[in-house]
Amino acid sequence: MAKQNVSEQFVDILARAGVKRMYGVVGDSLNPVVDAVRRNPAMEWIQVRHEETAAFAAGAEAQITGKLAVCAGSCGPGNLHLINGLYDAHRSMAPVLALASHIPSSEIGLAYFQATHPELLFQECSHYNEMISNPQQMPRLLQTAIQHAVGQGGVSVVAMPGDIASQPAPEKSVEHALVTSRPSVRPGDEEIDKLRRMVDEAERVTLFCGSGTAGAHAEVMEFAERVKAPVGHALRGKEWIQYDNPFDVGMSGLLGYGAAYEATNECDLLILLGTDFPYNAFLPTDVKIVQVDVRPEHLGRRSKLDLAVWGDVRETLRCLTPQVRIKENRKFLDRMLKKHADALEGVVKAYTRKVEKHVPIHPEYVASVLDELADEDAVFTVDTGMCNVWAARYLTPNGKRRVIGSFSHGSMANALPQAIGAQFVDPDRQVVSMSGDGGFSMLMGDFLTLVQYDLPVKVVLFNNSSLGMVELEMLVAGLPSFGTTNKNPDFAAIARAAGAYGVRVEKPKQLEGALKDAFKHKGPALVDVVTDPNALSIPPKISADMVTGFALSASKIVLDGGVGRMLQMARSNLRNMPRP
Repeated sequence: MAKQNVSEQFVDILARAGVKRMYGVVGDSLNPVVDAVRRNPAMEWIQVRHEETAAFAAGAEAQITGKLAVCAGSCGPGNLHLINGLYDAHRSMAPVLALASHIPSSEIGLAYFQATHPELLFQECSHYNEMISNPQQMPRLLQTAIQHAVGQGGVSVVAMPGDIASQPAPEKSVEHALVTSRPSVRPGDEEIDKLRRMVDEAERVTLFCGSGTAGAHAEVMEFAERVKAPVGHALRGKEWIQYDNPFDVGMSGLLGYGAAYEATNECDLLILLGTDFPYNAFLPTDVKIVQVDVRPEHLGRRSKLDLAVWGDVRETLRCLTPQVRIKENRKFLDRMLKKHADALEGVVKAYTRKVEKHVPIHPEYVASVLDELADEDAVFTVDTGMCNVWAARYLTPNGKRRVIGSFSHGSMANALPQAIGAQFVDPDRQVVSMSGDGGFSMLMGDFLTLVQYDLPVKVVLFNNSSLGMVELEMLVAGLPSFGTTNKNPDFAAIARAAGAYGVRVEKPKQLEGALKDAFKHKGPALVDVVTDPNALSIPPKISADMVTGFALSASKIVLDGGVGRMLQMARSNLRNMPRP
């Protein structure tokens, strides 16, 4: 058997860790690794048009599968392009390994062509960031990087000079069993007992859930029933906790709706389950707060805690629920459910009735129709900005659908690249990119990646010819909008010129047929919907000091709109209330 070089060993170890593909752009120092991928039947090279897309795609794949995904960039500018997508993956706790190919090892530190310092550049967006400067470091360094990404949930970066990649791999190198999944974490008995006492002593308990409730739906529902607690959620918790939830009171935050704010502020014990919700202006300051999280560094960094519990949400509730006393009094829960339904009644039809008269088309209507027509197990990728609003208000979770966005990092242009990664995981699953015209045009080159691989991603483009969220930020700050208008082409014509299906929709009556036709098309498709740039939405609570990550100070002119089928769920919950 021919002796392996470092690149071949590198790719073999990734394949053994379950990696099926590597996203990136070929070039110079990266070429030995790409050639090793070419010759390895277990691995596929995915050629994208921009390395930022590669990192976003790998992050989306990791979020869909829960397994390690890989991206790569050549030396200098190539790997530097990865950084924004890696920040997003890291903040989304997606296990991603990035290969940052490097200049020749003999030239490091000598201002060589395309020289950068990847071991410094990626420090803040990774759990592990080291350089292979000698073949003898393989495979231990790569194995360590994999275990950091998987074990801690986030990014590992391995820098490797191109000349090292071509050298012979060390003989008799130690390869150990790889860690490819994370364990469950159970809190100690003392913390469980403290939490039990607090729950038993409280009269009004509210649960507020984030993405850490993934896989814990049944446990949350059982606990909520036992203590008669309303259940609110953050945006990243929506897909995991809102469906089949008779205790649902909606979402809090600037994109929020319903009674989640009231439920979290009118209880006497608030339990934060698997959430790192950053907008502390929406959290109470005068109630007892408990936080349960598998990441101890998250505990207490958003609000003052009366009890911090380090553990998985599912394992914590499995230990806790049988021990707490069953509460019989439903008054607080029923009052919050009624408030929730009443809050939704006034806005649900704001932009969805008499839609044939609304030109330009209201984006709420587009999101509502999209929600109705999309598959039961569709994956939605959502651009940052106003698309976040429409996804939060109109996409209906059911336990099978997935909703992925740059919800923690807040980057533009994430939806299309993430759709690429999601579609490669399962070519037969419906993947819909909810793209804004600003985000789509920023990385529009990778629409060609859909065509090149015949990926059946459906891009639904909310085209309001503006940076809508930025205009809103300026509005509430008392500033005139400036630099926010986009002079857009006919994006559907561009899609057709690229070899994909493309249709432009300017009238509401055209929308349903256009989406159905796009969904029936077997390859990539783009539906360019001309939408109203003036559609806005109101957060559930307004106060003078609400300055958030979106730079929106609270004002009476921020974000107002409907909430899709969520009113139906709220009404159903009211009908199911036990009667005396």
